Amino acid sequence: MRLVRQFLVFLLIALILPIGAYAQSSDPAALIQSFGGKQSFDDTEAVVKKLAAAGDPQVARALNALSKGDLVYRKSDNQVFIASGRGTVDLFDPLTGTKVGEAASRDFSKVRVKNSIRRAVTDALGSLTLRSPDPNTRMAAAGTLFSTATPEAMKTLDAAIAAETVPAIKTKLEEARAAAVLKSDEPAAAKVEAVKTLAGKGDRETLAMIRGVAATSKDAQLKQAATTAAVSIENTIATWTILQNVWYGLSLGSVLLLAAIGLAITFGVMGVINMAHGEMVMLGAYTTFVVQELIRTHAPGLFEVSLAIALPLAFLVSGAVGLVMERCLIRFLYGRPLETLLATFGVSLILQQAVRTIFGPSNREVGNPDFMSGAFDIGLMSVTWNRLWIIVFALVVFVALLALLNKTALGLQMRAVTQNRKMAAAMGIRTPWVDAMTFALGSGIAGIAGVALSQIDNVSPNLGQGYIIDSFMVVVFGGVGNLWGTLVGAMSLGVVNKFLEPYAGAVLGKIVVLVLIILFIQKRPRGLFAQKGRFVDA
Repeated sequence: MRLVRQFLVFLLIALILPIGAYAQSSDPAALIQSFGGKQSFDDTEAVVKKLAAAGDPQVARALNALSKGDLVYRKSDNQVFIASGRGTVDLFDPLTGTKVGEAASRDFSKVRVKNSIRRAVTDALGSLTLRSPDPNTRMAAAGTLFSTATPEAMKTLDAAIAAETVPAIKTKLEEARAAAVLKSDEPAAAKVEAVKTLAGKGDRETLAMIRGVAATSKDAQLKQAATTAAVSIENTIATWTILQNVWYGLSLGSVLLLAAIGLAITFGVMGVINMAHGEMVMLGAYTTFVVQELIRTHAPGLFEVSLAIALPLAFLVSGAVGLVMERCLIRFLYGRPLETLLATFGVSLILQQAVRTIFGPSNREVGNPDFMSGAFDIGLMSVTWNRLWIIVFALVVFVALLALLNKTALGLQMRAVTQNRKMAAAMGIRTPWVDAMTFALGSGIAGIAGVALSQIDNVSPNLGQGYIIDSFMVVVFGGVGNLWGTLVGAMSLGVVNKFLEPYAGAVLGKIVVLVLIILFIQKRPRGLFAQKGRFVDA
């Protein structure tokens, strides 16, 4: 019986030991610790492959450290760490990244690597991220593998393509595999298929890759396929470049619309050339800065709604300044446009100096809320969130002004004064009051334009000077006092500017636009959409 029991215990131990060894070999922490000691390059590479097979994304930290030469083992017990620094080094757990202490560097040795091990690490990292449950991680991994495509990655990509269920990610993986095929020793027929696959991607990185194939290939069929694909990609890029310029033009046009729409109202109703209009925009931007500073200091949790808080305040601040200007200065200068121009220019200088005295001459930081940060791609076109929201905001302001002019008593009175000031006064409309409210409204709109511009431009005392000339060009081109003309004029000038800039430069492009507007108003002195009425015709 004793012999039987001993035999059974022996069998049990014989069964448990391999199971324990297998469990240890598949445990990421144990596998990482097996890097310790003076082992051969082949042993290190074998451990890297086992870590890739384990499929735990956490091992990426240790593999990255191995590739960079930061993975070390302690000479006394072969325990593995990630080390940072020289002399006295900081030690980190290779799996979790937690700092575990400090020690002298002389007590450690680096895990030795060579190029083949680094390639194995790259393949392992690609394999790990391609198995991630997060689709965004897999998409990013596919993009990385495309940029760093190697023939060795083809097996990994084949496995990932077979397992992938998301069509967009699968397409990216197939493109990465096609890029790897072009760098491999595959037959010309396989490379022709790879070129066809990449032709659908159509970006500049792919174009450079295919041009290289067309220039170096000795196979006539492959060379022809690469040349055809290159032409197709060039046409695709040209189309997306046009669309990108249109987007930039609409983005610039929305900025010009915001800056000019208030000027269109005051210029159209009162005929006042307000050279201080840009400073109303600047006051709105500085109001945004003050609001954000107060929020950062007293209520950081409200930062995401800081722009919503700043909008009405900017309207009130700029509108109040405009009202004071009209009541104290401009109302005495109606009918004398040159004196009005000089007076408002003086006001603009006073306001600039006042802001410099209070806030200083340097730029002020205005932060972007999260919903206005970052960008996204549509094909080969990049769209930034802040520009997109400004376009939406400009259109909302435009629609709100149309509603005010067409659906309210103030709007009716403003239109009456625009068409025939004397008749409006004879009908009992208080034209001085309409002038004051109109000027305050135009200035207030310039203030909320400053809130939007603070998200894309430097907030400084000179902020408004960059938009005043363009605003006048928009108003004159579109038709003085006509909101639809202001919209069409702003968008048209924005798009034309962006198409001219690549060829003529920013400054020369503006000069060309100015010359074109001068020629245009020779034919249509009242702009695209001329105001109608007896007072205007007179």
